[in-house]
Amino acid sequence: MTDAIKRSDLKYPQTAASSARQTESPLVPDSRSGMAAPSRQPGELDRLYRSLAEVTPEKHPRTARLLASSTRKTAQKVIEEAGEVALEAVKHHDRGIVRESADLLYHLVALWHRAGIDPSQVWIEMRSRADTLGIAEKPPKTRSDKLGTQSASSSDRPKLNRNKP
Repeated sequence: MTDAIKRSDLKYPQTAASSARQTESPLVPDSRSGMAAPSRQPGELDRLYRSLAEVTPEKHPRTARLLASSTRKTAQKVIEEAGEVALEAVKHHDRGIVRESADLLYHLVALWHRAGIDPSQVWIEMRSRADTLGIAEKPPKTRSDKLGTQSASSSDRPKLNRNKP
């Protein structure tokens, strides 16, 4: 157990509905640390990810169009939905936040599918952060991040042409 976990007083809330479906959740409390750990049972995002391989234009035309679109288009949908979640939050529309969050997660899972990223990879990353930081938050910036140094992988990314309309 890391020092961060020992010092953390963070608890993962459980509602009656979530405790009834605990085995279906992608993250469940780990009995050793009390922190969330990847479940052995599929959660809704895992179930969605697996079902994307079986999408047909006849049964799911909108999802089929999304999966047939470009990575850029799918990424644009993720950005759009994230903005809509934020707008609903600013307006204090709880139900809107829920609906738009579902849309955001749907498009994010489609993006993972396109990139060949299994949801378990995301849960492992979150667990690693929780083990290190006591919560699955974004890690602190490194010295090279603060100095603006590019990582090796970022040099492989295409440069954006900011002069295009």
